[in-house]
Amino acid sequence: MAEVFDLVVVGMGVGGEEVVTRAAGAGMKVLAVERKLVGGECPYWACIPSKVMVRASIALAEGARVNGLAGSSTMSPDWSPLADRVREVTADWDDAAAVKRHEDAGARVLHGTARLLGPREIDVDGERFSARRGVVLATGTEPAIPPVEGLEDAGPWTNREAIEAAERPESMVVLGAGPVGLELGMAFARFGTRVSIIEPDEEALPSEEPENGKAMGAVLEAEGISLYTGTAAESVKRSDGGVAVEISDGTIIAAERLLVATGRKTDLGPLGVEAVGIDPGDAIEVDGHLRAGEATWAVGDITGKGNFTHVAVYQGRIAAADILEQEHMAADYSAVPRVTFTDPEVASVGMTEAQARAVGLQVKTGIAETAATARGHIHGPGAEHGVTKLVVDADRNVLVGASAMGPMAGETISTLTLAIRGAVPLSILSDLIYAYPTFTRGIDDALSDLS
Repeated sequence: MAEVFDLVVVGMGVGGEEVVTRAAGAGMKVLAVERKLVGGECPYWACIPSKVMVRASIALAEGARVNGLAGSSTMSPDWSPLADRVREVTADWDDAAAVKRHEDAGARVLHGTARLLGPREIDVDGERFSARRGVVLATGTEPAIPPVEGLEDAGPWTNREAIEAAERPESMVVLGAGPVGLELGMAFARFGTRVSIIEPDEEALPSEEPENGKAMGAVLEAEGISLYTGTAAESVKRSDGGVAVEISDGTIIAAERLLVATGRKTDLGPLGVEAVGIDPGDAIEVDGHLRAGEATWAVGDITGKGNFTHVAVYQGRIAAADILEQEHMAADYSAVPRVTFTDPEVASVGMTEAQARAVGLQVKTGIAETAATARGHIHGPGAEHGVTKLVVDADRNVLVGASAMGPMAGETISTLTLAIRGAVPLSILSDLIYAYPTFTRGIDDALSDLS
């Protein structure tokens, strides 16, 4: 006989945790199943430890900026304290505290591999369970390894091995100039690793506005990071002391380590989603209430709505409300913010100009560069370097997208997120009093540039 619960949650990343916390808190009998660590990618290999690395690298950069601004300084980077701090914040990759937190709240936590048997029925390593209300799928994604000749045999790092590194390599090749590649590449470089980044797109940050990517390219150059754009890795071979990567133009880049940061993938096959009528494709289609089928909900990366912690938590909140039959608003993804925690930061929300035009909108854009960018130089690596861009639906005269690059851009983007989500008229945005001197004033300058 299968043990019966009110709700079964498969996958205990932040989205699954949100559902479990709310459902158990409401008195439901909940089973939480996790194949790896409770908490998922964010607290162990992504958001939290990577930002520890970023923060440490910024401290080094700020120390170096004393030169020419306030006297003189000499930096002596040491990876050991950083590696110790990463082990501390990840509890040395031990989820005991997270498990206890959920068990204390009334949930049962089970480590194992789950497979759906049908609506409300699952198997976990040979043990059957059923759920009166249903099952929530929140199994997340895995690092994607591109099909490059010799790559898998070369022992590449993903973000996980990079985060766990007890020592920094002397040199590193990074495949991909997206958020993960840039954040980790910049952090390692500031600790003394010689970093080369390969990006098939014409600019860094290919999913963002090209103006941000171009400005980031200037930052990387100032940092001493080699950026190869418009090219891709053709083959990878092991070499003495590391790897040798041949790119499209025939250039061979040798390094001690190779970091793959080319995106993530969903693997729904082992989960047996066909048993509940779900196509095991790249993502699970959900409605505004996160329903994926009969007695089945899905949250997080596997829904294809953005590989962001804040999206997973947002979806978990909605799914839990639907499961508990509480009044709630349907999911709205028109104003999803995203931040790349480089130095300076790059933050965006909503659609890019290209995306807005692709869906048929009549578009106006406004761009404002910081003084350092406009003059073509940087006051110290990354400092005060950036660009703000607004994307406007000209028919409705409201923002549909925006990006900001500069110190604390992730904070600036909240104003723009509210403007997009609330469809704030441009007349109101233009009439706001923006504090001076702040980087948020870039919004006002970009509004003045709309055309």
